[in-house]
Amino acid sequence: MPNAATYKVFVGTWNVGAITPSNSLNLEDWLGTNRDSYDIYVLGFQEIVPLSTRNVLGPERNRVAMKWNSLIGATLNKCHRTEEENKKPREVKSEHHHKVYPMKQGGVDHVEFNCIMSKQMVGILISVWARKDLSGLIRNLCVSSVGCGIMRCLKNKGSVSVRFYLRGASFCFVCCHLSSGGKEADQKLRNLNVTHILSKTCFAANDSSNNSPKKIPGHDHIVLFGDLNYRISLPDAKMRQLVDREEWKTLLDDDQLSFELSPRGIFEGWNEGPINFPPTYKYKPNSDEYYYGYIYDESKEEKRRAPAWCDRILWIGKGLKQLCYERCESKLSDHRSVRAIFLVDVEV
Repeated sequence: MPNAATYKVFVGTWNVGAITPSNSLNLEDWLGTNRDSYDIYVLGFQEIVPLSTRNVLGPERNRVAMKWNSLIGATLNKCHRTEEENKKPREVKSEHHHKVYPMKQGGVDHVEFNCIMSKQMVGILISVWARKDLSGLIRNLCVSSVGCGIMRCLKNKGSVSVRFYLRGASFCFVCCHLSSGGKEADQKLRNLNVTHILSKTCFAANDSSNNSPKKIPGHDHIVLFGDLNYRISLPDAKMRQLVDREEWKTLLDDDQLSFELSPRGIFEGWNEGPINFPPTYKYKPNSDEYYYGYIYDESKEEKRRAPAWCDRILWIGKGLKQLCYERCESKLSDHRSVRAIFLVDVEV
């Protein structure tokens, strides 16, 4: 592309299982700050709070979201911060009426990162960070939330999407938490969730020319990611056999989302990088063992869910090139976090 600038974009997703992070939680492995630095970080979380009736129907509780943003900011801007400063991340309000958490100290290679957008919807949180020197090139920031719970209204499941322009290119990042369950009807419900999100997400016009895309499909570069909850369509006995043998490639042959990415699927035309890692769900607490089979307690028998690649990152749009797609190994929750690195050429 003539007169183009190239940027590196980090996209990460993590279902944290309603576990509030400690001050000592290390995010360096997930964010890769110990080996590289990127121009933009887009981080999506699911279940940052329990999906209880109180949290779904009551007022937004942002204390945990603030905690995650403080940890992210401290990690991205770790260099040149004293130990005392690391204990005191600062919060400010953004001009876009969404909470922003800029960290003023330097980061890797003297690069500073600011949070340009952070938005929570019950358990979903999207947090977007950019190099401070890019702030003058990023415009038309906008956010849209869609609930996909009961009656396609409640916000225990759904999406939070962020749109912005970098130079002349439009970007849209869609952080999702889709319906759970391993039955055939659950897969159809997830597909309905996707259709609902793509049709109902709407961005307000916030530029004088009114040319900014209002819907997800109108953007140049789109990344949809999160706990998409697609499972493996296999009988239980066969599934258990493959899991015990760690035959992940064979297991992937019956991955529901792989089918949905085919010409007959709901994600026809979308892309996903090669999956060269084990299923990201469901793990025993603080363990590398899958939480599978049956458990007996004093009062009931509870079925444990089969492993699956629930946590995924998809993209569509010319000019996006994926450099890596991998999972990380923090044992905070029953999900493993996932990250993808993209190169994108933007016309100057």
